[in-house]
Amino acid sequence: MTLPRALDLGVTGERRRDDPGVVEALDAVVRDLVRREGVDPQRDSGVVRRIAERVVRDHDERSLTGMVAPVVDTESLVGELVARVAGFGVLQEFLDDPSVEEIWINDPSRVFVARQGRHELTNLVLTAAEVDELVERMLKSSGRRLDVSSPFVDAMLPQGHRLHVVLDGISRGFTAVNIRKFVLRAARLDDLVGLGSLSPRAATFLDASVRAGLNILIAGSTQAGKTTLLNCLAAAIPGGERIVSAEEVFELRFNHPDWVAMQTRQSGLEGNGEVRLRDLVKESLRMRPSRMIVGEVRAEECLDLLLALNAGLPGMCTLHANSAREALVKMCTLPLLAGENISARFVVPTVAASVDLVVHLGLDQHGVRRVNEIVSVPGRVENDIIEAEPIFVRHEHELRRTAGMPPRTERYERIGIDVHRLLNDGR
Repeated sequence: MTLPRALDLGVTGERRRDDPGVVEALDAVVRDLVRREGVDPQRDSGVVRRIAERVVRDHDERSLTGMVAPVVDTESLVGELVARVAGFGVLQEFLDDPSVEEIWINDPSRVFVARQGRHELTNLVLTAAEVDELVERMLKSSGRRLDVSSPFVDAMLPQGHRLHVVLDGISRGFTAVNIRKFVLRAARLDDLVGLGSLSPRAATFLDASVRAGLNILIAGSTQAGKTTLLNCLAAAIPGGERIVSAEEVFELRFNHPDWVAMQTRQSGLEGNGEVRLRDLVKESLRMRPSRMIVGEVRAEECLDLLLALNAGLPGMCTLHANSAREALVKMCTLPLLAGENISARFVVPTVAASVDLVVHLGLDQHGVRRVNEIVSVPGRVENDIIEAEPIFVRHEHELRRTAGMPPRTERYERIGIDVHRLLNDGR
C-alpha cells in the first residue's frame, strides 16, 4: 500500500509517541481508507482496527528510513486511531474501562467519571469544538437530534450506554454531556445476592412475587440500581407470558422469548412525530400483554399505568424516591399532572389497590447499592394515607425479615407457593 505524502513528516529530533502531528496524519490516512473501502466505522470497528494496524505498520517500516517519525508503542497508537475513527475519541478509554460507571462533561476542562458510586475529576482537557464533535458523532447512530429548537436529548449509544446532552445556552457556557454506561453486573436476583445487594430470603420472596403476578414498584435515588433490579425481576417472569415494555430510551436487558420493547421519540424538524411515554403505555394495552414494564415513571404516564394495573394487568416500574413511603406519595401525585379533572380522591385509593410491593434501594457510604426495604401495600387507606407494612428492612449491613406479609396471598397459592413458610422459614 502506498501512503500519501501527508506522512512524510521531516524529523529534526526524536518525537514523542503521542506527537499530535503524527497522530493527526495517521488519523487522516485511516479515515481516507475507511471512506474509500466503504466501511461503516461504528458497525465495523474490527475492519477499522485492521486498517489502522496496516497503516501503523507501514508507517513504522518507513520510519526506518528516517523519512517519518518513529512510533514507540504501535499498539497504543492503533488503539488511539480506532478510538478516533470508530469510537468516541478521548472518551473511549473510559467507555472501555469496566470500572467506570458514568462519564460527564461540565465544561471542556472538567471531565468527571464515577466509579463504585463515587465521582472523580479526570485530568482530561478538551476544547469546545472537540466536545461538539464528540456529541455529533454520538448522536449520528441514534437517529436523534440536538438544536436550538430541541436543546435536550436522550439517546442510546451503540454499546447500550445512555447519553444525555444539554445544549450550550440552556447550560451556562458549554454543552453539558452525561453518559451513563450500561454495566451488566447482575442479570438475575441470585446475582444481586452475590453482590450483597439482597439477602437470599428476600431474593426468593421477590422471585416468587414476580411469578405470582404482583405489581412491583422499584424506588430509589439516581444510580441506586433501580434498572438493574428491574432487569433481574423481569428475568423471573415465566416464559409463557407476553411482555411489553415502554422506556424513554432502551435500557432493559433480559432474555425472554415473547417481549416487545418500545422507546419514545423526539419530534421531527417540523415539530411533529413525537412519541411520549404516555403514548407507549396506552399503545401497549393494545398489544395483548401479560405483563407491562415501564422503565421509569416521571409524569402523567403514571395515570395510564395505574389504570392498566388496576384493571388486572400485572406490571412493574421504577420511580425516583427517597423511601418506600415517599414512592407511594409520588405515585399519588404524578397522575394529577394528567389533567384538572383528575383528583386525589380517585388517585389515592387507585394506587392503594394497584401497587402490591415497593422495593426501595440506596447507596451506602461506600458506594455499594443495596435494597433497603421491601414494603407490602395491603390496599387500605386511612385519612388519605396509604397503609404499608414492611416485609424486609435493612439494619446496617443486614436485610432483616419483619412481621409484614404481602397482599394477594392467593396468587402465591395458585402457583404452588406457601408464602408464609417461605418468609418465616426461608424455604
